[in-house]
Amino acid sequence: MSVTSFFHKTWVRWALALLLVVALAVGPLVLPEFANQTIARIGVFAVAVLGLNVVMGYTGQVSLGQIFFVGLGAYVTAYGVTHEWNIVVTFVLSFLIPAVAGLLIALAAARLGGLAIAMVTIALPIVGVPLAKRLGDVTGGSQGLSARFTDAPEWTGLFNDQWQLYIVIVITVICFLLTRNLVRGRYGRAFAIVKGNEAVASSMGISPYWYKVIAFTVASLIGGVSGFLYMVVVQYTSPETLSFGHSITLLAAMVIGGAASIVGSLIGGAYYVLVPQLTNIVDPNSTALLQGAILLVVLFVLPGGIVSLPRVLHRLARRRRGGTGRGGIQTTPIAEPDPAAAPEGHPTERQGQA
Repeated sequence: MSVTSFFHKTWVRWALALLLVVALAVGPLVLPEFANQTIARIGVFAVAVLGLNVVMGYTGQVSLGQIFFVGLGAYVTAYGVTHEWNIVVTFVLSFLIPAVAGLLIALAAARLGGLAIAMVTIALPIVGVPLAKRLGDVTGGSQGLSARFTDAPEWTGLFNDQWQLYIVIVITVICFLLTRNLVRGRYGRAFAIVKGNEAVASSMGISPYWYKVIAFTVASLIGGVSGFLYMVVVQYTSPETLSFGHSITLLAAMVIGGAASIVGSLIGGAYYVLVPQLTNIVDPNSTALLQGAILLVVLFVLPGGIVSLPRVLHRLARRRRGGTGRGGIQTTPIAEPDPAAAPEGHPTERQGQA
């Protein structure tokens, strides 16, 4: 039995799911504070990469402004907390306002294609940073906004890092499950057709324009959720949150994790958080160079991202087994013709008679 067929068994999947639930429930209680904070940050940016994957990986649009919606969600959360809004209302507005902003932008930009829509999305973080600095009454200007609202309640008996990680886990899991159902359902199939060929999509009655609008709006909404989680963990935001450099790093994280992949989004979040820390340990002065080298290596070795590694290894193993003969395709050598057994009328026999 191959490893792939083993993991496709129903009971194995349920066992792994149960093991994951237990790990998520017990992990925050036994891990040190630094580990809890790191995992929480991975969850924050995994959600951000997930939103980018919806619009780029599944629909094929070029979006370089996802960080704008993350920052917008963070600012809405910080503003609501500082003005003592109800936390549920603040959470809903943190993704509803970015979704509306994304809808308005998509309605105007979805008819564009290629570099045109890329230029529109690039403008979002570029305009967002000075705009956040100028709107000081709302955003706190260059100083930013602090919002401490996720201290653990006394009745829980938890430390702050444990409580924050549980919040991130619950919201992240819900977000990933809903997105998984979206991309595996009717909308996901329509996204794939639009990505493959817009002319074919139109001939099938699928409007490329409206499905692009839907994908961009969903990505903006998910970005807002990531912004709320960012405030849960970091509890501070500033114009730097909206910087274009973060948007490029999000794009690199999506490519390295794996485009059009739910698991790849989680890997991308881990890359976004862990790789800069590791490169800083190696050489703080060469962080950008090392991250660029990692991106190039992954693109050349694993074009499908890290999530495609098991599939690539399985393919290589099958080729190796086929080349050695054992477990591969058996071939029968072609027998040489025997002149002595030539049938009547064969040239050899006629030559003998002559």
